[in-house]
Amino acid sequence: MEQRQLGDSGLYTSALGFGTWEMSTTMYGHIDVKEASDAVSAAIDHGVTLFDTAEVYGPYHSEELLGKALGNKRKDIVLVSKVGFEYDDDGKNLGRNSKYDHVISRAEGCLERLGTDFLDLLLIHWPDHDTPFEEPIRALEKLKNDGKIRHYGVSNFTPAMMDECEGYGHMAANQVGYHMFDRRMESAVLPYCKDNNIGFMAYGTLGFGLLSGAFTPETTFGEGDWRSSGMAFRLPLFQEEEFSKELKVVEKLKIIAQDNGKSVAQMAIAWTLGHPAVSVGLVGVRNERELKENVAAVDWKLSEATRKEIDAVFAEEGVTTHVDTDQAI
Repeated sequence: MEQRQLGDSGLYTSALGFGTWEMSTTMYGHIDVKEASDAVSAAIDHGVTLFDTAEVYGPYHSEELLGKALGNKRKDIVLVSKVGFEYDDDGKNLGRNSKYDHVISRAEGCLERLGTDFLDLLLIHWPDHDTPFEEPIRALEKLKNDGKIRHYGVSNFTPAMMDECEGYGHMAANQVGYHMFDRRMESAVLPYCKDNNIGFMAYGTLGFGLLSGAFTPETTFGEGDWRSSGMAFRLPLFQEEEFSKELKVVEKLKIIAQDNGKSVAQMAIAWTLGHPAVSVGLVGVRNERELKENVAAVDWKLSEATRKEIDAVFAEEGVTTHVDTDQAI
């Protein structure tokens, strides 16, 4: 599989990353844990080297499951996790916390749950608006100097926030949502990352399921599925009216994909990976069938004509891509 460098970090990973939010077992509806765990091993066999998790996924479940699933293959992969929240004894999320001591202690927990001595990359999951950015960056530098992490970065940070962080230490990556239905990052974040040699990790590559091709007008999201709120990082992607229009877009996108001998999910992956600033596209995987479909998309380089054809579909259906909408922070 194609390998890409995260910014100028010297850390190379597969262009396609294995996202494990779905493995949290608590926020994406039902998932067969064994199938998802088996897919981890299969992913490595198919050339996927980057595995992304976070303590908040569950919380803790995703890290624990991933650590067990990796087994003795830990040495073969790039392992990424994220910290920056606080929890009570029952695992309830109490909000963001990126204070120095908290980042240090939460990182230790990540290592323990994942069964590893170090992380290849540790990210601050969301900006903590009550803590100066100097604190988490100083903590990340400490972890790096102690050999607990190889590289560090952030997630969901704006260019101004990244610029401030860069004053305290150079980041390897910023991980932010980016897919056909959400192009907010094109206005500022992607250009900033490219100009400043910071890797861009795109999450939500399949639009949180919208671009999987599996949804129909009858699709609903049950209790415990975060999409049931109708909102996706402050965009109304799953509200009834928007959802209906988006499904019409997807049906037309399927035709374009089929004309190229691919699925709409594969086209969505190729679309995201085709942006010159994107280092890695993260995709959640529930089983080996989905894995094989995703992996087959990596070598597809969309032509400019195909990208324009995709944009035309959005225009025809009157569906916005939110390129001028403010980033969720």
